[in-house]
Amino acid sequence: MFARTTSVLVAALILVPPGIAAAGTTKHDRVVSADPVDTTPHVLDGIVDAIALVGGTVVVGGSFDRVREARGTTVLERSNLFAYDLATGRILPGFEPYLDRPVRALAPGADGTVYAGGDFTEARTGTGDDGPANGALADTRGLVRLRLSDGSPVPGFGARVRGGTVTTLAVQGSRLYAGGDFTGIGGARRTALARLDARTGAADPGFAIEPDRSRGRRVRVHAMALSGDRLAVGGDFTTLGGLSRPQLGLVDTGGSSGNGEGGGGTAPAKVADWRTATYAARCRDVFPGYIRGLDFAPDGSYFAVVTTGGPEGPDKPCDSAARFETRARGEVRPTWVNHTGGDSLYAVAVTGAAVYVGGHQRWLDNPYGRDSAGPGAVARPGIGAIDPRTGKALKWNPTRERGIGVKAFLAHHGGLLVGSDTTRLGHEYHARVGMFPLP
Repeated sequence: MFARTTSVLVAALILVPPGIAAAGTTKHDRVVSADPVDTTPHVLDGIVDAIALVGGTVVVGGSFDRVREARGTTVLERSNLFAYDLATGRILPGFEPYLDRPVRALAPGADGTVYAGGDFTEARTGTGDDGPANGALADTRGLVRLRLSDGSPVPGFGARVRGGTVTTLAVQGSRLYAGGDFTGIGGARRTALARLDARTGAADPGFAIEPDRSRGRRVRVHAMALSGDRLAVGGDFTTLGGLSRPQLGLVDTGGSSGNGEGGGGTAPAKVADWRTATYAARCRDVFPGYIRGLDFAPDGSYFAVVTTGGPEGPDKPCDSAARFETRARGEVRPTWVNHTGGDSLYAVAVTGAAVYVGGHQRWLDNPYGRDSAGPGAVARPGIGAIDPRTGKALKWNPTRERGIGVKAFLAHHGGLLVGSDTTRLGHEYHARVGMFPLP
C-alpha cells in the first residue's frame, strides 16, 4: 500500500461527518482500489463474521481470541469482539467486553454504541490479567448493546433471546430488526424475525410478521437488508406472514422510523406484494435454505442476493449472485444471475458502482461450470465485483486466500471493509480484516 493512498484516505475520512454507517447506505461513484490499506489490525485466529462502523470506529465481531495492530507486535486478548479507529488502525484500549461465545451480527447504535448479536449466553465488562472481569451483564443472552467508550452495557436495553441465536441485525432510527433462529425475543414470542425498540429492546407489537415452514430442521433468517420502508429477508422458510415466499421476501415496514431512539416503534407492517419463485428451486440436500447475503443499492431501487448450494448448473440459483428490482410487483424474476460454478458466496455489498461478492469462489461468469471453469468463466478467487447493470464480472480482481470465505462486507465513504477467515488479501498479509480504499 502506497503512502500517498493512505494520506488521501485519512483526508477523506476527516471530511466525512461523524455518524453511523449501515449496509446499503453508501454510494460510490467508482470501484474501490485493488490495493488494501496497510493500517487495518490483524485478527490472529478464528473468523470474522460481522463488521459495523460507528462514526470513525470500526467494530469487528466473530469467533476469535487474539488481535494486534498492523504496525505493532503486542498481542491483545479480545473475546469475539473488538474495535479500532478507521483512520489509524489503532485498537481501542477501553473497549474489551468479554462475550463467552461467537458474535454473528453487528449494527451501529446512536450515541457511540453498538448492538451485538450471536451465540453468547454471557457477557462481562472486560478482560484482564486474570481473565474475564467480574460482573455479568444483565439481559445479554444473544443480543446486547454496548458503549464503545468502555465496553459497558447501555442501561435499560434488555432484549433477552430465547430458544436460539441472532444471526443478522439491521437498524433504522428507533427500530432494531433482528433475525436468527430464536423463538422469543424482547419479552415476546417471535420466530426468527422481530422488530425491537432500539432503546429498550422490547418487541414491537406493530411488527408480528414471521417466517414459517422451513425446508430444514428449523426456521431461520440468514440475512436481512433495509432500505427506506423496505426490509428484505432471506433464509430457511417457505412462507412469510402466512404468504408463499420461498427463502426470500420483502416487508413494507410501515412508515417513518423516526430519527431518535424513542417513538415510531408501533407502526404496522405487512408483507409486500413482491414474490419470486427463483429460490423455490432445490440445491444440494445439505443446503435446504441457501440464501446467505442481501444488500440494497444506495438508492434502494434494487438489491442483490448471494447463495450457497452446490454446482447445480445455470437453471438453478445455487452458488450465485442475483439482482432484483425492489419496486416490482407480483411475481418477480431476477434481472440477472451470475454463477460461480460450484462455490459458495456468503457476503455482498452494493455501492452503485459495483456489486461486491465474497465467499470461497474460484470463478464468476461461470453458469456451465461444475466445480470447473466452464465457457466464459473468469477467475475471481475469494472476492470479486459485478457490474450492477449487466451482471457480468468487472475487471477488479485483487484476489484473496479462499478459506471458508468472506463473511462480512461494509462499504463506507472511504472504501470497502472485508472480514473473513484467511490472511492473504490483495496479495498482502491482512489477517481476517482488510479494507480496499476508494482511489
